Amino acid sequence: MTEHGEIVFGDAQIKYQVVRSPRRHKTIEVTVDAPGVVRVAAPVEASAAQVEETVRRRAGWIVRHDGAASAAVPPRRFVSGESLPYLGRAVRLTVHPADDARVAVRFHHWEFDADVPRSLQGEERLSNVRAAFEAWYRDRAALKLPPRVKRIAGHLGVQPKAVLIRDQRRRWASCAPDGTLRFNWRAVMAPPALLDYVVAHELAHLRVRGHTPEYWSVVAQAVPDYRLRRARLRDIGPHLTI
Repeated sequence: MTEHGEIVFGDAQIKYQVVRSPRRHKTIEVTVDAPGVVRVAAPVEASAAQVEETVRRRAGWIVRHDGAASAAVPPRRFVSGESLPYLGRAVRLTVHPADDARVAVRFHHWEFDADVPRSLQGEERLSNVRAAFEAWYRDRAALKLPPRVKRIAGHLGVQPKAVLIRDQRRRWASCAPDGTLRFNWRAVMAPPALLDYVVAHELAHLRVRGHTPEYWSVVAQAVPDYRLRRARLRDIGPHLTI
């Protein structure tokens, strides 16, 4: 019978499989075999509590090595009092019922205001409001990212072919072989320091394609503390969504 366990570490959910061996006498070993796949090799006589304690001690390492999933993020309802992320800050939302035919989003003094037609209800309302906010974030990404790309590209001595804003569900950005950079519009939800890391991460691929030690040394030229920023982005990334 397969033995499984699960713990929560901050905003991360770590699920693990326990593999017991009579040849293992003392040590409990934790490995991340693939993203989200955590294996714990343990002696037959080790208790479940001992195994769990070992996983808890290693939780930070597991998260850094992509062994954890995010704890569930509550779905947006787009009602007054909710907050949405933008450049690392939680921006409070106020909803105004309106007679207009379309949702209108405004941002001023670090607050969101949304005019939402009274006629919209249920899933139709959620869909329309979410689409309006996505359009707003896309516009902001198109405004905020190119200057950052230009600044960091100059520092690294590279020149991208183009900078595009896209809806990339599984990555923050990508660099095509022809030098075109594509950024997830959600990236502008992250703090500016993490946004710079995302930019540097892609621009470095214009000098080194793979994630080799040479590649990371290029990233470090623009973002010396890239390890900390990468870990932070992994921690908060699942919450950067609408």
